[in-house]
Amino acid sequence: MSITVAEDVKAMVLREKQDYRICTACMGPALVPTSVKSPKDSDLRIPVGSNTLYISKVQAPYINEVTMDMLYNEDEIDSCPAFYQYAERKHRPAQ
Repeated sequence: MSITVAEDVKAMVLREKQDYRICTACMGPALVPTSVKSPKDSDLRIPVGSNTLYISKVQAPYINEVTMDMLYNEDEIDSCPAFYQYAERKHRPAQ
């Protein structure tokens, strides 16, 4: 299985200096920071500079290229039940 990463996705990962993950979400494969959806041991790992792009084993067979149209924005993350744990953490009052 060979998955390529679009140059603009690589540039974003390098610019943001954080790991990202492709996981299953409401509108299909979602590209999100690992702070939103943590990687799993079973994920495929693609190095991007000193960071890693993780790809869910569930999504990997269906993906040929990781593209920016997979990037979920904040509104999509907040409205998708697949990210409920992130939403709970985000909206929890500071202690």
